[in-house]
Amino acid sequence: MLLVFMFNRKKSSEAKGSWWSGAILFMYAVTFSFAYISLDAGTGALILFAAVQITMITYALLSGKKMSTLEWMGVLLAFMGFVYLVLPGVTAPSLSGFLLMTLSGVGWGSYTIRGKGSVNPLKATAYNFMRTLPMVAILMLFSLKNIQASHEGIGLAILSGAITSGIGYTIWYLALRGLNAIQASVVQLLVPVIAALGGVIFLAEMIHLRLVISALLILGGIGLVILVKKR
Repeated sequence: MLLVFMFNRKKSSEAKGSWWSGAILFMYAVTFSFAYISLDAGTGALILFAAVQITMITYALLSGKKMSTLEWMGVLLAFMGFVYLVLPGVTAPSLSGFLLMTLSGVGWGSYTIRGKGSVNPLKATAYNFMRTLPMVAILMLFSLKNIQASHEGIGLAILSGAITSGIGYTIWYLALRGLNAIQASVVQLLVPVIAALGGVIFLAEMIHLRLVISALLILGGIGLVILVKKR
């Protein structure tokens, strides 16, 4: 809300999000968090992004969007690059972890689809986050005996959730204005590549051939999908 007051002082009844969007955002975050209790990082990422892809492509097809050969090739190429990147960390998932992460992917795909119609991404994101608070409170009531909090943990949670996630979701909503559902689903496959590059830049991790090859595959796939729109 602080960002809304700083950068969006015009009063408007529009773009205040919705309870439905807030519920989807809550479902995505909660199932994501609980799924990773029983999943490895690579396995969880693979399930999540596969579910996102399937959700958004299914929506596009049901909405009457016909995918060209180039688009199918781009989607396949980008997803192959993503699989190649996370493959070393992939293990057989637990059933509960698989189902929870699949729900999380469906939730994020659905939230992204709803974001395409956002008039004011910053305000919509802020109000959607606010609508998750009652849901979080109810969840906490059922989890009180398992809560373990520290000053560092609370600080990191605020930094990750309220600041970086809020800003990231807002930027994503802004980007959606120039993307259709297929393009948006494929572009999101850049996330693990960006995360890996962040490790190289900020954590002094080595650049491996696997990262280079997967990045080229993902960028090539995205390029094919974007090319269709320009044609």
